[in-house]
Amino acid sequence: MRTTRGGASPVMIGRDRELRQLRKLVAARRSGVAMIAGEPGVGKTRLVRELLSTLDADAVVLVGQAEPGSLSRPYEVLMDALDGRDGVDPALLAELGDSARSPVERLHSGVRLVTELIAGRPAVIVFEDLHWADSESAALFERIADIEGPQVLIGSFRPAEVTGRDPVTALLARLGRRHSLTRLDLHPFDEADTATLLAAVTGRPAPPRAVAALHQRTGGNPFFLEELLRGHESDDLEAVYEQPLPWSLAEVLRRQVDDLESEQRRIVEAASVLGHRVHFDLLAAVTGAGEDELIRALGALVARDVLVETGDDEFSFRHALLREAIAGHLIGRQRRRLHEAALEALLADTEGRLPHDPAMLAHHAQAAGRYEDMLAAARKGVALYLSIGSAYQALELAEMGLAEDAEDPSLLAGAARAAWLAGLLPDAIGYARRWRDRARSATDRNDALYLMIRLAWEADEVAEMDELTHEVELLIAELPPGADQALAMTAVAQSSMLRDETAEAVAWADRALALAEELDLPRVRLAALVEKGLAMTEWPSTAAEGQAILAGLVDEAEKAGEWVLAARALNELVQGVPPNSPAEHAELLERMRVDAERAGFESLAVAAYFQGQARIAVREGDLGRAIAALEQGRERDRSYLRRGRWADYHAVFLAGLYLELGSHDGVATIIESLRSGPTVEPLTVPGLAFHLACRRTGAGDVPALLDEVLAAVADQSWRSGSQAHDLLAAAIEGGLPGERLTQLTRALLDDNVWDDYRTLVDAQLAEVAGRLPDALAGYQAVCGSLILPPSVRGSAAVGAARCALALDRPGVAAAEAARASELLARWGGWRVAALDRVRDQLGLTPRDGERGVTGAAALTPREREVALLIADGLTNAELARRLYISPKTAAVHVSNILHKLGVTSRTQVGDAVGR
Repeated sequence: MRTTRGGASPVMIGRDRELRQLRKLVAARRSGVAMIAGEPGVGKTRLVRELLSTLDADAVVLVGQAEPGSLSRPYEVLMDALDGRDGVDPALLAELGDSARSPVERLHSGVRLVTELIAGRPAVIVFEDLHWADSESAALFERIADIEGPQVLIGSFRPAEVTGRDPVTALLARLGRRHSLTRLDLHPFDEADTATLLAAVTGRPAPPRAVAALHQRTGGNPFFLEELLRGHESDDLEAVYEQPLPWSLAEVLRRQVDDLESEQRRIVEAASVLGHRVHFDLLAAVTGAGEDELIRALGALVARDVLVETGDDEFSFRHALLREAIAGHLIGRQRRRLHEAALEALLADTEGRLPHDPAMLAHHAQAAGRYEDMLAAARKGVALYLSIGSAYQALELAEMGLAEDAEDPSLLAGAARAAWLAGLLPDAIGYARRWRDRARSATDRNDALYLMIRLAWEADEVAEMDELTHEVELLIAELPPGADQALAMTAVAQSSMLRDETAEAVAWADRALALAEELDLPRVRLAALVEKGLAMTEWPSTAAEGQAILAGLVDEAEKAGEWVLAARALNELVQGVPPNSPAEHAELLERMRVDAERAGFESLAVAAYFQGQARIAVREGDLGRAIAALEQGRERDRSYLRRGRWADYHAVFLAGLYLELGSHDGVATIIESLRSGPTVEPLTVPGLAFHLACRRTGAGDVPALLDEVLAAVADQSWRSGSQAHDLLAAAIEGGLPGERLTQLTRALLDDNVWDDYRTLVDAQLAEVAGRLPDALAGYQAVCGSLILPPSVRGSAAVGAARCALALDRPGVAAAEAARASELLARWGGWRVAALDRVRDQLGLTPRDGERGVTGAAALTPREREVALLIADGLTNAELARRLYISPKTAAVHVSNILHKLGVTSRTQVGDAVGR
């Protein structure tokens, strides 16, 4: 049997859905056919290898591969699969290779060989690279598909290399008519998958800039990525993506154009120098080719899959690395002449026939040694790309210009803003400092300081933030009333808001607003409104007004093209008190994502978007979906090298949900990562550790941890009712005495906590103190709250039921238990456990309709995904590996699924999900 080819990554990336489909075919224990399609290097063989590694030891495996030239070697693929294999009938094998026999006889011999080897056992038979296969092998593939029994037949091919004359073309048509064919089309990786692959190969998160550059360079092709990394696994990825192509990869790529006609070669060489996207008229101007001649050459290159037509009169290379390999084969003077010709054509085009992309102009000017032209194009292009949200492109162009003129303030400003929007915090800080130090005007200095304050906050450099704010305050005193002074006031408002100095933030924003209104400064007005609205949402007494300010400015900001301001406002609206309906909440989140993408604001477009999805799920009472959103976002981000506040951005929220679920191992792991990772709020780690110790025996000294919590609260500038409720509930579970509970509560509450949470906390204390009528009234008062999420209202209803039972009011208790059952129908963990205890006291047993939807319909999307994997036979350890979660979390998911489906074993899950 031929050993399937592998890759440098220790785990398969981005093909879980396809692997699940193949495993489902195998698990069905009946004849099945699958065809895997994709370009070279996209991972067809890796997918097959991953499938084969999961098969039972008694399964029969045959893997054969067609090679270029196989068309003239009948049955080459099967003979390759049988080469060196024990147990093959030598007589039948001789008949298969006997060219004196008729094709029909040899076909029957091949079918008998396969049938005897399988002998009714489960089997997987793989014919790789069918685009090269001979017609006899294609016919044999079809006949094997007709064999009855528990075998799966898998073929792979490259669609771009299949023509109407190839045997596989007819084979695909016939299989589609005669069999239930599973077709899997593998596509190149997106940036997130690229980051995951880089992290898997190198063993560490990848810098975002390296991810973007390598993804663009390789087109997301896994083989190309691995080839570029080969031998550089321990190197700095920032340097690797600038390395020349390794010899083996360059040869593979250049082989695609080895036999081109001379005119086609001349055209493709010119195209390789002209850039990623090549315009027909520019190619004609540079090569001097006539229209008919160029049409013929381009048609041939598209037919050979060297180029693809990406728009009207626009062409691109199928892979950026192919373009690089061809251009790298040209001599230096040849490349410079082509760049010079392109630059002259673009500059001479006064009628707008050619694409006037500043990056293209700058690229050709730099390669031609025309540096003044390059700088002019770079300055223009940076502003353009920032205005359309292309942050990475703006940064690359700014850095191209700065390599020639390192003191240019406009390029430094563009580089700083672009790096910040793209999430490249260290780069942004470095460029912003240089921008401030080389500022030629008060406006430049002011703008630089405004950005630097934000960057210092994201980097968690509080002392630097204070220094920068003081510097802006001094600047305000020096500046005359005008746009610069108003913007500086807005910068101080932002600094105060970020440091939770709410009153100061509102005061500075009002000063900026007054000046903006007086001098008609619409941009400054919008920026000041955002800072004021964000600050006011921190106080319950002004939160509604703050949200109204933010909601009222979004339309205006979008019309003005101020996408960053619009996205920041929308992000706060998503995180704050929710709108009237989940649909409206989801609409706000999508609008935030779109505006952030338009700005190129990576952190809001991606990381904050996952948190928004989790918050919506919490607001809908769906714990599984909330956890799934955060796990997905966290796994994606952990493949990137992040610093400052965006490092492990989802960890704290996820730890809180794990505590809700009872996934204590997951919480412990996150606590350890937070201890050694980025700086967080003072109470975060002590609060999580205390909560965990209260709920898991042996997790820590609860009284000592409470002392740590109280010390940390004193250093926290804000208070949270949600935090108070959660920690108090944990403290009660941990058995702390009443005086300690009161001490904790007084430390956690202040006048700015929402009244509904204060009422809930008072009810919790009243219940512990035995003041049951007060507790019952308090719990019932918040059960219909618009502020509290369903899970917390559910706990309030459970508390009300407990108190009613203790007061011998079973009717009230039953009503409150029913309300809690509805609110907690899609929750889990300690809140549901408390409900179940009350239901037991009431003598209630779960019945259809009593706890909401049951059966497969009750599964969350994440649980349904897990259920399908369980049906495929995955163990908890395999579930954890596939879904990037801990085995403990996997076990909790399995337990919840079995409970919701009403089954007792994993083998019953598949049938239940099918129903």
